[in-house]
Amino acid sequence: MITVLIIDDHPLVANGIATMIRDVDHLQVIGSCKTAAAALELLATQTPSVILLDISLPDIDGLELCSRIRKTNKESRIVGLTSTNEAGIISQLLTRGGNGYLLKNMEREELLQAIDTVMDDKIFLSRAANEKLLEQYRSASEAMTSSPVLTRREKEILQLLHEGLNGPQIAAKLFISHYTVETHRKNLMQKLNASTTQALLKTAKENRFI
Repeated sequence: MITVLIIDDHPLVANGIATMIRDVDHLQVIGSCKTAAAALELLATQTPSVILLDISLPDIDGLELCSRIRKTNKESRIVGLTSTNEAGIISQLLTRGGNGYLLKNMEREELLQAIDTVMDDKIFLSRAANEKLLEQYRSASEAMTSSPVLTRREKEILQLLHEGLNGPQIAAKLFISHYTVETHRKNLMQKLNASTTQALLKTAKENRFI
């Protein structure tokens, strides 16, 4: 029996996934967690075969949670589950010990294929994610060993942060919303594995992005 843990703060998504695999004889959902804290508590006593992990969680982002899980759990296969199809995020997930990457608009067949693939100790990328990754890298293995790839907008925002501008000031300068700036900043922090803006700028300098 392949046991599955779903970590996603959107009930519709979690319930939809559970419904997709409910009638599959060799699969069993053992839990559904809305937060990283709840997931870590469950994982302290259980070791699911597969963890379907939302990249955007309300308390700890999914990339950081992936790293934390991997420190004590080398057995579970971790498949990222997100609506963000971006090469830098995909490569970060794989680098942190992830085994696959699915987009939330997946079909049932693709979800089942992903579970079977990672259980065979292979990397699974949805077709769209694989195409996005190959726009920047020649293979998944190269993505795991290469520096993160930043978009033009991310580079602009990173430079403005380096110059000392805050979110509202950057939004005004680039004629975008403050929410959009925060989204890009969060993506930058995920890509460069930084928990604060100061750490982000330090890592950016080390990688010669600024």
